[in-house]
Amino acid sequence: MSAVLKQELIILEAKLKQELAEFKAELDKLREQMLSGMQTVHKDLSLISLVPKWSGAENATPLEFLASVDRAALIGRWQDADCFNIVVLRLADPAKAFYITHVQSSTLKTRHGRSSRTCARKI
Repeated sequence: MSAVLKQELIILEAKLKQELAEFKAELDKLREQMLSGMQTVHKDLSLISLVPKWSGAENATPLEFLASVDRAALIGRWQDADCFNIVVLRLADPAKAFYITHVQSSTLKTRHGRSSRTCARKI
């Protein structure tokens, strides 16, 4: 390799190192700005009381019950696992008895693989 080519490679390497250092500094600055401007999202579990208990015997359909859970979940910023657990929590007899005898054992095996965004699709 010629001396001129080596010199050009050294210059290019120095420029790349300088640009990389500048990009890293800019990235650090952007991360700092992003973190300082971000607000922490808090979920509001006090909205559980707005979800009516559901036994399956009333006039309300399961979809109406799940829709009330979805509305509270949206407002309260609940995660999928919260939504699922609240649905189970708000079941009353005989729906709770049905859940315990028919659904709970199979749900425990598959619950962590759920990815849908509404309660109606989770249950």
